[in-house]
Amino acid sequence: MLGFGNRRRGLFLKLASTEIVDLTAAAGLDFAVVDLEHSQLSEAEARALIRHAAAIGFPALARIPDVDRGAVNRLLEAGAAGIQLSTVTSAAQVRDLRAAMRYAPDGRRSVSLSHPQAAYGAIALADYLGAQAARPALLVAQIETATTEDPLADIAAAGPDVMFLGMTDLSVDLGLDGARARARVEEVAGAAAAAGIPLGAFGLDDERVVYDLVSSDLSLLRAAVADAA
Repeated sequence: MLGFGNRRRGLFLKLASTEIVDLTAAAGLDFAVVDLEHSQLSEAEARALIRHAAAIGFPALARIPDVDRGAVNRLLEAGAAGIQLSTVTSAAQVRDLRAAMRYAPDGRRSVSLSHPQAAYGAIALADYLGAQAARPALLVAQIETATTEDPLADIAAAGPDVMFLGMTDLSVDLGLDGARARARVEEVAGAAAAAGIPLGAFGLDDERVVYDLVSSDLSLLRAAVADAA
């Protein structure tokens, strides 16, 4: 699991290749986020990447565009270290995702033991539930709009484990105005700090960011191919 005493650096994965997971881990990065929002990955391909990452002991989260309880459960059963939800604008979205990620009494996640995280039923139910409660998957709330339906403080109070700045969509939503984007960064960072929640981001050089997605596999591949050409 990820801890946030120091900055953790990760990579978005968009290619359906377990070798990419191996290369990301071998490079010394701390985690990966399998991208089910901006990629051509199917859910089955995403689960295969997550399952491979879990098998080699490398944390891999999944980014999803909305809360689908069945998909969330399947991704977690495959071994996802967390779920990153895009375009969070309300506290209700965070609460809904948390309910989908947690077993009763803390949530509404359906229980099965016929999956890798429960050793396909070899682990007793009580032991499995205890292990899941002791090592809960991360809930990452991605903030990427100029405004939100609820105040940022209310979104933070709903209990995300990370508040993540999606700088590309945020910049577009603010008309590519750098000054306004910086002001919005300060608003989100301030709300996270006030709630004691780690700050994450993509494409932001800021010392406050401890959940740092530095690039994607496709972007790095494009750059390498361009250099070779």
